[in-house]
Amino acid sequence: MQEILTGLIVALDVVALYLLLPDVKKRFLLSLWTAILHMIFPIIGYNLGNWMLSILTQWSNLISSILLFFIGLQLILSTKNRQVIAIPLVILAITASLDTFSVSISFGMLNLQKHLFIMSAGIWTFVLSYISLYLAKSHFPIKGAILKWIAGISLLTISILTFINSLDNT
Repeated sequence: MQEILTGLIVALDVVALYLLLPDVKKRFLLSLWTAILHMIFPIIGYNLGNWMLSILTQWSNLISSILLFFIGLQLILSTKNRQVIAIPLVILAITASLDTFSVSISFGMLNLQKHLFIMSAGIWTFVLSYISLYLAKSHFPIKGAILKWIAGISLLTISILTFINSLDNT
């Protein structure tokens, strides 16, 4: 269940970004690219996380909670930067998906179910990014900052719980 919720959380960051882009012409293509990258980056991150786990077994939960904490903090702090610039679709999809790499390193270190998280991240991202691009074109009133706050606080919460669990296991 945690993997499915985490897939949703990483998709919320994309929703927050894409709600700010009302003039995207190829919404389906951008949503598809972003979903695919939300699945590729976690595969790389999981493999790196598992490699790090084999080297840093005793420190993995602490490192994981620190990574998740700072990613959540970055999401919250990024709500102040609302500048929108025109960039190519592929670059936008990569930029929107890159954070899943670092998040997945943490989950790889925690040995969570890789395939479930990857599928969840891809499906949630595709559906929510397409909906948010559609809503942005219709000038939907919800602000992306709210979703970034929700995603950031969720990652902060997961990081704190991971840290507490690592103290209990010591």
